[in-house]
Amino acid sequence: MASAKKQNTPAAARRAKLEEARRKERARERRNRIITMSASIAVVAALVAGGGYLMSATDKQDRAEEKAKSSPVQGERSWDKLARDHVEKPVDYPMNPPVGGDHNPVWMNCDADVYTEAIPNENAVHSLEHGAVWVTYNDKAQPADIKKLADRVAKTPYSLMSPVKDQDAPLILSAWGKQVRVKGATDARVTQFFTKYVQGPQTPEPGAACTGGIAK
Repeated sequence: MASAKKQNTPAAARRAKLEEARRKERARERRNRIITMSASIAVVAALVAGGGYLMSATDKQDRAEEKAKSSPVQGERSWDKLARDHVEKPVDYPMNPPVGGDHNPVWMNCDADVYTEAIPNENAVHSLEHGAVWVTYNDKAQPADIKKLADRVAKTPYSLMSPVKDQDAPLILSAWGKQVRVKGATDARVTQFFTKYVQGPQTPEPGAACTGGIAK
């Protein structure tokens, strides 16, 4: 009986309450640790998944670019052993628009330059020598295609665009020694041609300037 009375004393009740409060506090701490650990694991997992996705997307893009560079452009024409002398006179080129040959000592600016009027062939050829891609069109090209290609050129250093009224196809892409006729701005060969030939291996003078020339 004495032992039972001792357990029911106010001091014992306070100790019991204190122990219960401590038990609840420990339980809360365990729950908080579990929540924190779970959140940390979720964040790490998300970062790993996100990093994996970014790496996968980057790898996929790199593979696509390598494939574009290593694969031939369907329907492309090529010319080898093109002259590269600087001349002050007009040049009679064997192809239209020209893709190489003797040219003016000054290049057309080709730092994402879109020209709405015809430009001199001799200056444009000098731009191709520096590794630019030249987009040309005639009056049969669709306005929507012209706009999309102009938008692309405007975002691409080492490229230029201008009308060539007497060319024999609505849309033509040219680089030094390379040329392809495309069906429209969404033709897959447009992206491939830009990827392959903007400062591509065909460039006689890689890294040469595309600014500081003629801006019409």
